[in-house]
Amino acid sequence: MKLRLRLTVAYGLLFAAVLTALSVAGYAALIREQFVTLDRVLVTTARLVESGILRSGRSYALDAETARPSRDGIVIVLRSYAPDGTLAQRSPNDPGLPVTAPWAPLRTPAPPAFWDAVPLPDWIVRREVVGDGQAFGTLGAGGQRWRRYVVQIRQATRTVGYVEALTPLARADDTAQAATRLFLTVLAGTVLGVLGISWVVAGAVLRPVTALTRAARAVAGSRDLTRRVRPGPPDELGQLTVTFNEMLGRLQRAWASQQRFVEDASHELRAPMTVLRGNLDLLRQYPRMDAAERAEVVADMDRETWRLSRLIEDLLLLAQREQDAPPPREGVSLREVAQAAAQDAQKLSPAHDVTLHLQPAGDPLTVPGHRDEVQQLLLILLDNAVKYSPGGTRVGVRVQGQPGSVQVDVEDQGGGIAAEDLPHIFHRFYRADPARQRQGGTGLGLAIAQLIASRHGAALFVARTGPSGTVFRVTFPLSGGTPLEPRPEGHAGA
Repeated sequence: MKLRLRLTVAYGLLFAAVLTALSVAGYAALIREQFVTLDRVLVTTARLVESGILRSGRSYALDAETARPSRDGIVIVLRSYAPDGTLAQRSPNDPGLPVTAPWAPLRTPAPPAFWDAVPLPDWIVRREVVGDGQAFGTLGAGGQRWRRYVVQIRQATRTVGYVEALTPLARADDTAQAATRLFLTVLAGTVLGVLGISWVVAGAVLRPVTALTRAARAVAGSRDLTRRVRPGPPDELGQLTVTFNEMLGRLQRAWASQQRFVEDASHELRAPMTVLRGNLDLLRQYPRMDAAERAEVVADMDRETWRLSRLIEDLLLLAQREQDAPPPREGVSLREVAQAAAQDAQKLSPAHDVTLHLQPAGDPLTVPGHRDEVQQLLLILLDNAVKYSPGGTRVGVRVQGQPGSVQVDVEDQGGGIAAEDLPHIFHRFYRADPARQRQGGTGLGLAIAQLIASRHGAALFVARTGPSGTVFRVTFPLSGGTPLEPRPEGHAGA
């Protein structure tokens, strides 16, 4: 069953249940009040006759000329009985109703008058409670029901007679039946109307979902990630539309990045493979090659094999970092990480002087992050620094606390980075000017470093560059939540 139909049925049934409960309560109160009013008139009239008989032995109400019973208005017929149940007197408007034992209602009281017209459960209606020696009854005559009220007249402990008051119920019954038909008709029409309105409203509410479904199917069928869904009102579904469009945008950017990555990777992998294939062909064509030349060819193949292996490892590492969830946050001491990274860099390049400056002294300079990834980031920057610095020069690492962040600078004494290359140095496989050509690298180091920095909410950028050297700066936020904006000091001499 579709969501729209489920919402329509659920809302319609809920409304029908609430409407039925309220309508039945109001309907029962209306019908009950109509019949109870007749009962009150009977009680008042019978009590009046009873008081007259007790006072003077008779009541003039039994002799009064009143209207004949009809289907309009309230008509009361009065009768009095002797103690043995013999009819003593009747009012002139008595249409000849059958005489019954006056004590019958006292022994078997009748249910509420509206019970036969509209049978309602006991928990909806309230029975009228009368005192001892009085009761309501019902009898049929002339094709209609009559409501009767009998009072046992007593003097001391002796019964001196009975008074009976009767009224026809034809008009009340007709009204109750007409009200029942109208009630059921209105209720059915209202429920059907609500179902129709619910169907329209559910369709309007779910229109953004329908648009999202069509867009998703269109994207799946055509692979066109440029499609977007028009945002609706700023409610939950509108937010869902905005989120869906943002997801499509991220997918589009990821797809474009993947395409560029595949093109760049295939280009970079093709070069060492071409060299290896050419050298293999050369060895195959000249099996008696001079030993020195053969050694040179083998050495060239070894370099390209190492470069190819390193390139594949970096590609796998970059792909893994992009697919991984953000690392678990723990307290990382940049003092300890920087010391370990500087020691590793010194071992890798003994020809350089790797120095470390920590400010303030004694402070662990702790930031939230993942220790292994932070150390890898610093090693990439140090490896890049020693690679492009002449031997015997100094490579410095400076770690210092700032308000709300910790700043790490890696400084070399190389020839600097050209201004036109600065916007691209963090791109994958970017080839700079020959003066800054990578020496045996894969062109992925800075891209991996930038990815690690973004996963930690840190900012990685070139703070300064020029003929006297380059400074790469990483700013780690102490909160670990919001990425910081890079603020380079300038490009002196670039």
